[in-house]
Amino acid sequence: MGFFSKIRDGLKKTRENISNQISQMLHSFTKIDDDLFEELEELLIMGDVGMNSAEHICESVKKRVKETGEKDPQAIMGLLQETVSEMISGNQELQIGTTPSILLVIGVNGVGKTTTIGKLAFRLKQEGKSVILGAADTFRAAAIEQLQVWSERAGVPMVAHSEGADPAAVVFDTIAAAKARHCDVIICDTAGRLHNKKNLMDELSKINRIIDRELPNCDKEVLLVLDAATGQNAVNQAREFQKAAGITGIILTKLDGTAKGGVVIPIREELGLPVKFIGVGEQVDDLQPFDADDFARALFERPQA
Repeated sequence: MGFFSKIRDGLKKTRENISNQISQMLHSFTKIDDDLFEELEELLIMGDVGMNSAEHICESVKKRVKETGEKDPQAIMGLLQETVSEMISGNQELQIGTTPSILLVIGVNGVGKTTTIGKLAFRLKQEGKSVILGAADTFRAAAIEQLQVWSERAGVPMVAHSEGADPAAVVFDTIAAAKARHCDVIICDTAGRLHNKKNLMDELSKINRIIDRELPNCDKEVLLVLDAATGQNAVNQAREFQKAAGITGIILTKLDGTAKGGVVIPIREELGLPVKFIGVGEQVDDLQPFDADDFARALFERPQA
């Protein structure tokens, strides 16, 4: 299956929730007017795009209509594609230019964090990079065991301590192992408990001090894994983690199982956080690099006649 086909299939439920409704609405109009935009905004909000982003999208499309002199309501779908693609594009590539580079991956229980790390390791290895994993989410024994399974599945080494160990010590040892093995990328599974923001910040500060000392000037990403099915709650979660952890990008999982994929738009638009990868299935190769053009095209595709 091709890259676009995977995204298109993964967004099927979201497209049915947003695109099909918009398309039906457009068929009820013979001209482009304020009533059309009012209904469009309402449908976007109902599609988990969020109020602020829905307003911005409608204003941008209105502006394009004025500039082009477009009269046909059916042209709105194409204008939506262009507008949304521009809104959510930029900084989508992983910054992993140094050897080694380090990725800290954060996420609350249940979002698919450990699975995502395994899939990311597999993808980077397929691209020819040598990868090592660090099991620094030491507060759940299951997290360490699960990461071990994924390290074997992806065929990459892993560094782990026992449950309850100091996460920063795990990161230190993972960096040492990466240096010894000349690894290209270090991926560390780190904690994602938001119930005590101070503890999370303290833990990440300690980890960051070790990285700065052991790998000065290395490329570093702090990636937050979010479950797309939580819709607007994912935006709120991202906002909180952004304050606590200095997030550099988002990995959005479980897009194929939800109608709430429109949440990509407010995450990028309101929080300024780029989506780096999206999960569109259960297979090891179903973690896809985020492409704004393909996403917008798949989201606002005209329903098949």
